[in-house]
Amino acid sequence: MRATLLAIVATVFGLVLLLSFKPHELTAAQPPPAALSQDGPAPAGQVEGDSVDTRWGPVQVAISVAGGKITAIDVLRAPDGNRRDIEINDRALPILTQEALAAQSASIDTVSGATYTSEGYIGSLQSAIDRAGL
Repeated sequence: MRATLLAIVATVFGLVLLLSFKPHELTAAQPPPAALSQDGPAPAGQVEGDSVDTRWGPVQVAISVAGGKITAIDVLRAPDGNRRDIEINDRALPILTQEALAAQSASIDTVSGATYTSEGYIGSLQSAIDRAGL
């Protein structure tokens, strides 16, 4: 009797935990962006990177260049389809920006828990760096 009661309680507890799990929400797929082009290297000013589609939405950055160095990175687009996307990006994007400015390149590590956003950020950053001729 005791074992049966314990099994029932454990089963109910497991079902409650399973039903309370909230998976990441899917957003509608975005069509691929039109290719962005810029003639020649940009010695100074702002250069936009490609918009990189990720599983949770597009990521796009722009870099500010002065004196052949990246002076700032602005995030133009990032997944924001739900609260979890915003929470992840509020934590990850400043870290990615700080690392990229310190490295002066797109050779940076991904942020744990924000792999898709990190990969999109790095891809967009690399395209901006290439366009700027750095």
